[in-house]
Amino acid sequence: MTPPDGPGTSPGGGAAARARRAEDHVPTPVEQLLAAREVVIVCGSGGVGKTTTAAALGAKAVAELGGRVLVLTVDPARRLANALGLEAFGNVEVRVPDEAWAEAGVTPRGELWAAMLDTKRSWDDLIVRHAPDARTRDAILANPLYTNITGRFVQSHDYIAMERLYELHASGTYDLLVVDTPPSRHALDFLDAPQRMVEFFGSRLLRWLTVPYRSRIVSVASKPFTQVADRILGSQFLQDIAEFFTLFQTMHRGFVQRAEAVSRVLADRRSTFVVVSTLEAPARQEADYFVAELARRRLHLGAVVLNKVLPPLLLDRRALEAADVLHRGARDLAAAINGELGPVDDVARVLGEVAGSFRDFSLAAHREADERAALAAAADVLVAVPHARRDIADLAGLLRVGEALWG
Repeated sequence: MTPPDGPGTSPGGGAAARARRAEDHVPTPVEQLLAAREVVIVCGSGGVGKTTTAAALGAKAVAELGGRVLVLTVDPARRLANALGLEAFGNVEVRVPDEAWAEAGVTPRGELWAAMLDTKRSWDDLIVRHAPDARTRDAILANPLYTNITGRFVQSHDYIAMERLYELHASGTYDLLVVDTPPSRHALDFLDAPQRMVEFFGSRLLRWLTVPYRSRIVSVASKPFTQVADRILGSQFLQDIAEFFTLFQTMHRGFVQRAEAVSRVLADRRSTFVVVSTLEAPARQEADYFVAELARRRLHLGAVVLNKVLPPLLLDRRALEAADVLHRGARDLAAAINGELGPVDDVARVLGEVAGSFRDFSLAAHREADERAALAAAADVLVAVPHARRDIADLAGLLRVGEALWG
């Protein structure tokens, strides 16, 4: 199902309209960020809640700001479909049904759409778009190596994700695109993929693969090699490789132009990045690395989202003092209860353990606060999202996360 065209969907128009609708109240930093942008790329290491954060940002934007919003995931996790009230979704965008919003008790101001990258289908569409003629298109699609190469070729998945992002942004169908990327080190491949594709077209490897197929002179010169390769791989295999890359090279100009266009979208002022992390050491190191890379590449860092943080109560001085008093006076308090909860010694032990646990968690919360302060210096916006009490299984759960992100 393809989303319908309609007024107010051109790039830039949606952001301005959302900003005007927000004039009657003081917007939060994340609200301002989403109202002013058209592309939000969410990245982070695995297991930090990146996919949930992307979906929650999209859902909250639809509920509060309106417009058409698409959440595009390139992460293979499919649990997002259930949370959005969808049986499944793939390369073609599908709209989150009204029933899911009704069950969440929310009347949205806009439409929420979702899509998951289908690498093979996207590559097929790309070949159809860039092939210089029908004969070349059919020859590439029919080449025995095509399926294997597009599935395994270095940068294949990352490049096609960027191509899909560009295609959706250029269509003007959506006011906001929220892109959920692979884990952060792979997300760097995601960012580098367009330029690496350009470099591949000009590489010695491509010339080495294609020249023997096109030149009899070079074929004679390379005959010692090809004789050995024939015995190992088979002559048909080598011919298929050469033929595929020879045909592939005919699309050089289209690939280069689109790669350059994708790079411009990423660097555009209407695009921003959101880095998601927890305060566990490995995830925090990944977040620091990615924040530094964005700065080096001069790409806009809109926000850092810290998931699974301890609640603010643990930072409250009076609460900590109360825990100290409870720990010291646990036996007196247990005795004052006069056995209503059980033997005095047992009640005193439980009260002491509770107070001690609060003090331990308070120390951890203060360490987290110091780390958050260090990260805040690198980002205009830093948002802390507390531990979820239960798994996010529906749109209502995503909106609760969105509320925390909204601040």
